[in-house]
Amino acid sequence: MNRSRQTRDDPIPVVIVGAGPVGVAAATLLGQYGVDCLVLDRWDGVYPQPRAVHLDDETYRILGRLGIGGQFAAVSRPTRGLQLVDRNHRVLAVFDRTGDHGRHGHPEANMFDQPELEQLMRTNLEGQTTVNLRGNVDVTDIAQDGQGRVRVDFTDRLTGERESVPATFVLGCDGANSVVRAAIGSTMADLKFDQRWLVIDVASRVELDQWEGVHQVCDPARAATYMRIGDTRYRWEFRMLPGETAADFQSIEALQPLIGPWVKGVPCDQLELGRVAEYTFRAQLADRWRDRNVFLLGDAAHLTPPFVGQGLCAGLRDSMNLSWKLAGVLSGDLPGSVLDTYEVERKPHARALIQLARLIGVAMTQGGRAGDLLRGAIAPRLHWVPGLRDRLLDSETPPLSRSALVDGAGRRRSLAGRMCPNAPLTEDLRYDDVTRGGFVVVSAVPLSPGQRDLLAGRGTEVLEVKPGSALSTWLADGKAVAALVRPDFTVLRVGRDVATLCEGAPTFLQRQDPLAHAVPGHLLSPGDPATYGGNDDTSRSAC
Repeated sequence: MNRSRQTRDDPIPVVIVGAGPVGVAAATLLGQYGVDCLVLDRWDGVYPQPRAVHLDDETYRILGRLGIGGQFAAVSRPTRGLQLVDRNHRVLAVFDRTGDHGRHGHPEANMFDQPELEQLMRTNLEGQTTVNLRGNVDVTDIAQDGQGRVRVDFTDRLTGERESVPATFVLGCDGANSVVRAAIGSTMADLKFDQRWLVIDVASRVELDQWEGVHQVCDPARAATYMRIGDTRYRWEFRMLPGETAADFQSIEALQPLIGPWVKGVPCDQLELGRVAEYTFRAQLADRWRDRNVFLLGDAAHLTPPFVGQGLCAGLRDSMNLSWKLAGVLSGDLPGSVLDTYEVERKPHARALIQLARLIGVAMTQGGRAGDLLRGAIAPRLHWVPGLRDRLLDSETPPLSRSALVDGAGRRRSLAGRMCPNAPLTEDLRYDDVTRGGFVVVSAVPLSPGQRDLLAGRGTEVLEVKPGSALSTWLADGKAVAALVRPDFTVLRVGRDVATLCEGAPTFLQRQDPLAHAVPGHLLSPGDPATYGGNDDTSRSAC
């Protein structure tokens, strides 16, 4: 943090409680907009145990915005799809995404080691001169004075000294047992899913010779999931039986009855046990995500069963949704009312994915013998259902709900509330490579000089696309000729009236280039159009 901007009594614009991936992502995004932030965390470094293991291609774009997309590619592993097996490991159905290319230019399902990802994120955070990360502190209380100022109390875990800092905004990214959530009086609503599972992480240089996708064992007595998460790392999850504890499974030998079907022929001394832990998979949603200037993000706001791999994804989406809105309010570009859209947009989205995970969990793990018979009869025939494979493997998440920053969501075929695809513009460039992190007008028709001047004054970039290009086709499919895209890739508004769309662009001026890592020489300037061709992808102007 640039302390020269502040005195002891000046509030820090944003204090973030929790330096896990959600908190560090929020801090990085805010830092890219030049916002002073203080991040407080109980630990001095990255928590060493793996937890989350999956990211989709939508969330991959957020890592790209942070500046670590390429580094993540080097440490992650695309997964092949989903395989359903019965209790005897007979294959019921396979949904294979081999060769699939997502609309965003990234693999649609990616496995990774969370400590490795977090280390990338923390190293990257060091480049943000307006962000200060302080570890070894316990946040004990959050209090608001009713005048737009928040006091954050914490204790230094090394010295025992008690301290307080004033803040304008506080982000609670402090996990399932959130101190921030308790401080604002928010409670978790139970969405009726509660199961005890054993989570096992094993490393081995011996190839297990398994199908390179997620294996879901559909067994109400001992449901299980297996996945490869790295070149030498493997993850199993088993539903626990009554009376079992993690203490019963503290060696490879003790785990053999569980993992044996996947490690046949591999000597125990070639399998290194990284972790065995008991988790209770829950479906919960905070009843409110905000109290005035205090917000909840990540597990502090929502908990999901892991069956669709959206836990960490949801938290990173929270950070992406809120960060630019806070930056705009703090700079004076955007009215404070835009912060009301955070919970309006994110809560229904999180709820939909939690309910999907809950539904899949119930379908795969419950029903007793009758459920087994039903799954055995239906699962092998699922591939006959037209379009089902695409729906099961499609990584696109639901559109955001209508809000002051999403106009027209819910209309048939509307693009509003959905993500603008990270579509190819040339052989080497995509949408994310040439946009700066502000608002963008994507148009299939040329804008007038007056419209470009208007958008330039508001900090909005212009991307003109030619007929036949991917984005032109995307607009046409949405029965539109232009779209106003937000800094978080979400479509605010689409239409055929370009003049009205331009008039509706908010003011959002960039104080600092949030995409300094983007391709040099290919950034759009506000108001100046860059034109990318359809068949002639090398054509562009004013770029």
